[in-house]
Amino acid sequence: MVQSLDGAWQVSQTGKDDWIPAAVPGCIHTDLLTAGRIPDPFFGDNEYAVAWVAQTDWVYRRTFMADEGLLAEERIFLECDGLDTLATIRLNGEEIARTDNMFRRYRFDVTGKIYQGENRIEIEFASPVNYVTSKLDDDPLVISPSHSIPGSPYLRKAPYQWGWDWGPKLPTSGIWRSIRLAGYSAARIEDVRVTQVHGRTRVEVHVEADIERFSDAELVLKATLTGPDGMVWEEQDHLEPDTTCGAVDFLVEDPALWWPNGYGEQSLYRLELTLTPGGGGPGRGLRLGLRTLELRQDPDDFGKSFYFVINGVPIFAKGANWIPADVFPSRITDEQYRDLISSAANANMNMLRVWGGGIYEDERFYDLCDEFGILVWQEFMFSCGHYPVNPDVLESVRLEAIDNIRRIRHHPCLALWCGNNEMEWGVVNWWAGTENNDERQRRYKMIFHELLPKVVAAEDRATPYWPSSPYSSEPLVNPTGENEGDGHYWDVWHGRQPFTAYRRHYFRFMSEFGFESLPSMETVRTFAEPEDWNMTSRIMESHQKLEVGNALILHYMASNFRIPKDFPMMVYVSQVLQAEAIRYGAEHWRRNRNGNRCMGTLYWQFNDCWPVASWSSLEYGGHWKALHYAAKRFFAPLLVSAEESECIVKLHVTNDLMEAFGGDVHWSLEKLDGEVLAQGQYAVNVPAGSDLLVSEVDLSGHLDEQTRREAVLVYSLLQDDERLSQGMLSFVPSKHLELPEVMVRVDIDELDRISLTSDKTARFVMLEVPGMDVRFSDNFFDLPAGRTILVSVESPELDARDILGKLRIMSLRDSY
Repeated sequence: MVQSLDGAWQVSQTGKDDWIPAAVPGCIHTDLLTAGRIPDPFFGDNEYAVAWVAQTDWVYRRTFMADEGLLAEERIFLECDGLDTLATIRLNGEEIARTDNMFRRYRFDVTGKIYQGENRIEIEFASPVNYVTSKLDDDPLVISPSHSIPGSPYLRKAPYQWGWDWGPKLPTSGIWRSIRLAGYSAARIEDVRVTQVHGRTRVEVHVEADIERFSDAELVLKATLTGPDGMVWEEQDHLEPDTTCGAVDFLVEDPALWWPNGYGEQSLYRLELTLTPGGGGPGRGLRLGLRTLELRQDPDDFGKSFYFVINGVPIFAKGANWIPADVFPSRITDEQYRDLISSAANANMNMLRVWGGGIYEDERFYDLCDEFGILVWQEFMFSCGHYPVNPDVLESVRLEAIDNIRRIRHHPCLALWCGNNEMEWGVVNWWAGTENNDERQRRYKMIFHELLPKVVAAEDRATPYWPSSPYSSEPLVNPTGENEGDGHYWDVWHGRQPFTAYRRHYFRFMSEFGFESLPSMETVRTFAEPEDWNMTSRIMESHQKLEVGNALILHYMASNFRIPKDFPMMVYVSQVLQAEAIRYGAEHWRRNRNGNRCMGTLYWQFNDCWPVASWSSLEYGGHWKALHYAAKRFFAPLLVSAEESECIVKLHVTNDLMEAFGGDVHWSLEKLDGEVLAQGQYAVNVPAGSDLLVSEVDLSGHLDEQTRREAVLVYSLLQDDERLSQGMLSFVPSKHLELPEVMVRVDIDELDRISLTSDKTARFVMLEVPGMDVRFSDNFFDLPAGRTILVSVESPELDARDILGKLRIMSLRDSY
């Protein structure tokens, strides 16, 4: 029997009798905010005004009446899914346990300590900041983000909460995941392992259950497997009194396979396990996808490949890097998770990299990735730093890894376990030649080349392990090399290189690259008053955590666009700039998929944890930036793209489908008023999973110095007159393009879509409804002269007619 302890608690500063209501799951910041004791940490510069919260000890308490059924059980346990972080647990005045790892699930035997009548539980949390600060004299360690609170690697707590170059310094305390009492008689199911053996037309599903016994009773392990079509398989295993492991096998004929987004259906099976008789306690339920997975690394003409193969099909990974969706993760709702993951799928993504500086995500995250076909590159929670390796820490890390591997491993979305983010790069390159770096490397190898691979091998034989990102294949050797492994590339942005620099690099799997922008005006309004709407105001700089971030935005903006006329236009142009930067890289690496030369492109980053200027394509709250709309286009399964050099343009069609594609490529060199200077058309047949160089078009005979400022190349991929993909390029930077003022005619067609037609070429057309977060099927798109583009309204409970009179349309010409 289970009795939840979630819900209403109280909290007070330790040593004070000043109790306020608290919510579990939750954290001290959200409790204080709800009680009106602190201002919103996300507004203005309030982050700094609430710093004292993390420097304070807090105690949570509640009373409860134990259920009679719980008291009747032979054994009772207190089960804690997440305690953040330095917790002392007291039950009816007796200290039960102490914890020091936010990422672990804890279970404590409290048999005989729960009474009939009223019971009282208290959990006291020591200040995380005071704890790590006290350790600095022992060894200051190393943490790469200079804006993080010093000493944070000393505590197994979400790294991002200490401050990052996109996140505030708001380390929390509290009961951040569910807590309950669980009663058992005779035995409990401790762990479940599922193994799949795939044949040509059948799958053998082998299920093992580890049993923790409290008596020598005979037990029956009952297992039910339910298919996506409702078909049911039932098996059972009779367990002798001394048996602590049960096993059953299912044979599934003609299985419905699970596929990543864009490759097939996301078929899911349900497995239910129970122990009977004797009151085996709560059963276990898992959702499974039947599929094979392989990380293929073979020697080839380019070095060594790096790509994922699902059900025998090579997958080009398209997606982004995921960070926690809130600084206070306990308040992320079901609706927010669903909106974020569906936004990934709707942008044609099939992979998210769960970055190692956040949290092991909530079960809702992995369930939704299963449902939407989003593969998960899952990192252990280590990032950009140096960590202690004393025996207590290593044991805590080992148990943390076991807890989370066992929780996550059955999900079909899981593609990889990765040891950390950028730490191998750090000990090889960033800190090379610094004092004690040999010792850092030795400690590093203990965790990521010795401990974690052993745990993964023991706990999840089906999922590959990768020591770090980036990594090549040999420990501590050239971790960000281009000939093997995965790469991170930051010379565009941090290195101030032009967008075209992406095209000089051919990583086997591009797992991180990025470019910043400002958040939308709707988001800016949530944290800044109009008097602060300036990139260099204190408030805007408080929501820009990279010291040189705004300077880099302005540097690239001046290189590519005219300086905007006001702050709202600065926001708009910064988002267009970001979208163009990432498009250059993503299209380049997709064009180089032949021979598996590059088989993945994941940009930094997918989402935000608070309202901020950052690399994200989805703002805090889920608003789509220009980048996310662009990603929907450049991640489309069929993509036409162009690589320009002076007056030569290479036209490509990339086909990620599992079948060949036949269609036509049209191109047109035209003036901005629509006058056609040259055009062409090619019939194409592109094999499945490949890129085709369609043609090299020489336009030198049509482009003199003046014409280059007045003309664009429009190129499209069509099938049966349906436009599947379209692009536009200019032959000078946009700041030198002599864009005319345009008139856009807006209509509603018979399918309730917005129809937009422009008299002259409009670049980066943005649709918005002031005061509303309306999501469209496309946005921030190019609208060639005389063409019509149809856009649907995709926000729930809205249609095109609802917003037509409120719709605002602008393009690049309106920004200056």
